[in-house]
Amino acid sequence: MSDKKTLTFAIMDSPYENARTTTALRLLNIAARRGYNINVFAYEGAVYVPFALQQAHPNAVHGRDVDEENHPLPHKWVKALLAETEKNGGKLDWVNCGLCVDERGAHESIEGVRRGTPGDFWQFAESSDNTLVIPTK
Repeated sequence: MSDKKTLTFAIMDSPYENARTTTALRLLNIAARRGYNINVFAYEGAVYVPFALQQAHPNAVHGRDVDEENHPLPHKWVKALLAETEKNGGKLDWVNCGLCVDERGAHESIEGVRRGTPGDFWQFAESSDNTLVIPTK
C-alpha cells in the first residue's frame, strides 16, 4: 500500500472574482510541489478555471499592449499544476461538474481536465486522506 497522501479539493468560485480561487490554486501548487495525489472537483463557476478559450488582453486604460499587460490566465495555471504534480511523482485528477459546464457553456477545457458529476466528488472524498471544500460566500 502506498504511503503517498491523496488530497481532494472542491472549488466553486470562478476565476478573477475573489481571492478564494487564488487561495485554492496556491494550496494546489503546494500539494503539487510535494508530489501528493490531488483530486479537484470544480463546481459552479469554478468550471471556468481550466477554460481553454481564455485570452490575454491589452489594457487601454493604462496604455499597455497584450505583452505589457501580461494578463494571467487561470487555464495556464491549471496546466502548470498538472505538469508540476507529474514532475514530482503525483497525479492530478481535475473534474469539472458536467451539470455546471452545461449551464455555463464552459465546454472547452484544457487537456487533462475531464467532465464528471457530483458523484465524482463523493468518490474523491471517500478515497482521500483529507478533503477541503472552498465554498462560495
